[in-house]
Amino acid sequence: MLSLRDPVHGFIRADALESALINSRAMQRLRHIHQLGLTSLVYPGAEHSRFSHALGAMHLAGRVYDALASKTITNLLPRGERTRERRLARVVALVHDLGHAPFSHSAEELFEGGIDHEEMTRRLLATAEIAEIFAQHGDDADPREGGLEPEEIIRLLSRDFRTPVERLIGEIVSGELDVDKMDYLLRDSLFCGVRYGSYDLERLLDTIRPIADPETGAWGIGVEEGGVHALEALVMARYYMFTQVYFNATGKALELHLNAWLEAEGVRWSSEPERFLAEDDLTVTTAMRASSAPHARAVVEREHFPVAFETREHLTREEKARFGALLPELAEHFGVGNLLVSNSSKDSHRLGESPVWVERTDGRLERMAVASQFIRHLGRIDRYRVYAAAPLRDAVRAEIVDRFGQG
Repeated sequence: MLSLRDPVHGFIRADALESALINSRAMQRLRHIHQLGLTSLVYPGAEHSRFSHALGAMHLAGRVYDALASKTITNLLPRGERTRERRLARVVALVHDLGHAPFSHSAEELFEGGIDHEEMTRRLLATAEIAEIFAQHGDDADPREGGLEPEEIIRLLSRDFRTPVERLIGEIVSGELDVDKMDYLLRDSLFCGVRYGSYDLERLLDTIRPIADPETGAWGIGVEEGGVHALEALVMARYYMFTQVYFNATGKALELHLNAWLEAEGVRWSSEPERFLAEDDLTVTTAMRASSAPHARAVVEREHFPVAFETREHLTREEKARFGALLPELAEHFGVGNLLVSNSSKDSHRLGESPVWVERTDGRLERMAVASQFIRHLGRIDRYRVYAAAPLRDAVRAEIVDRFGQG
């Protein structure tokens, strides 16, 4: 049993399989991938890694599983720390981010062959090293439970669910009420030194329950009526972390410079696992520090383009189309190399598309998007920012204001 001290969750303990996976090259590489990309250049405390987030997600997967199992009337989820289903949930959560490229989401689009980090995760799990770990430790539980295999982990990460239990495990790791969000909000908030990501984790865990969708029959994670406000707080925390931290104006500028430099250098993240394992934040930072290219210097020396113009946070569809139509003309007028443009867009939640059901005290089921007035009125984040070379900032702003308005 491996025991690790975590600043968010206290002691995190790992069994033999989890410990071997934690010590694998793919997992250890995540120590050198910043959880928030270049955000540490804005929030100095944000030096935490994908590695610590993976451990937190694994820990919470066990807690969420236990909470759901305690509310299961039909024995859908068997109880017990060493049950195969619980082990499966924890392992899937542990490895779900293996394929993240350097600086996490900052340069997600640069994989060879057009793959994404999720596909790279599956490729890493199919390597001989991971196969050997499962061969040695996949059966380290009650023999009657059956061992775990990497192919099963890959299938669940691909959301290829074959049973109601597998679907629930998938929702634990990736859904509207998943351990990924539960961990990263608390972790990012702590390390950035802000309070925006705080929510009542204990109340949420106390009120979640498995609920079969009355429209499709599919099992998912819902909440009891008493948990509505705890779930609202989670959604609000995510909204504020995006608006205040993840979409921070300076952080986005540095990210744009990073991407411009990578594109100019022709950098592509390898789609081959062995070569990919050699790429991390350290290798990219070393190359940037050695480069004299303007975009590399902008990141290394934090001399980024200033904001010339930003729209408000919630553009209508018509406003977005109208602003987007201006961009090619601005680039032609001021020169492509003198402008950087970000479109920070994110759904505040997807509770309308992927319903989380609320169980009322009288047994009735109601969609969270209906039960919560707050959720009903929280719109999509959609904001443009235009950054310009310092000598052109005022002229760029004047041009946009003249043609679009004040923002």
